[in-house]
Amino acid sequence: NLKMNGSKAMLKEIIDRLNPLKFDDCVGEKVAIAPPSIFLDLAQKSVRKGINVAAQNSFNCTKGAYTGEISPEQLKDLGIDWVILGHSERREIFKESDESALAKNWRIENLEKTQDVVIRQLRAIVEKIEDWKNVVIAYEPVWAIGTGKVATPQQAQEVHFIIRDWLTKNVSEKVAQDTRIIYGGSVKGTNSSELAEQLDVDGFLVGGASLTEDFIKIIKCFMPSEN
Repeated sequence: NLKMNGSKAMLKEIIDRLNPLKFDDCVGEKVAIAPPSIFLDLAQKSVRKGINVAAQNSFNCTKGAYTGEISPEQLKDLGIDWVILGHSERREIFKESDESALAKNWRIENLEKTQDVVIRQLRAIVEKIEDWKNVVIAYEPVWAIGTGKVATPQQAQEVHFIIRDWLTKNVSEKVAQDTRIIYGGSVKGTNSSELAEQLDVDGFLVGGASLTEDFIKIIKCFMPSEN
């Protein structure tokens, strides 16, 4: 997630680092970059097959008088199949609600409080999802985003387990096992390997580190041949 950072030159530099990488079966086509919306078309035309481009947000209407917004249909028209929805910055700064998004981010204060928030936010969207095949759930402690602080591997695992357990009990065991639950919040090359070792951590939503060569280290921690 490049957030509101970058330029055409910076995007080219990032893509030039990614394109030569060869991913093994553990990573497959699971790497995506999410540039600012004005660079989406450029990114889509520049990345090689096997690397996805995602939007950072989308509005929930097909078209209309919604100045500054982008519809899912417009993203599809560019060949973009992924979008980050409900990021905590959207919630905090732009006051978006639980019901406005399908991908969720949760504030972690203590485990009991976190569990209440996680379940509340899952309940807000679960009945709206008919096909879970392309849903990825992101857990981000708000206090870790852009602060340099990161949840311990044990903290991340506990919350990811809560999410997967809730999906098992309220959707199905298959959905719970098949849905990727990824961790975000100051993930770096120095802490990604230990986080990746946790049973229920299936990947990462990377912010600042995606702008640097650290992103390559983070990707490689899911490739056993590189460890």
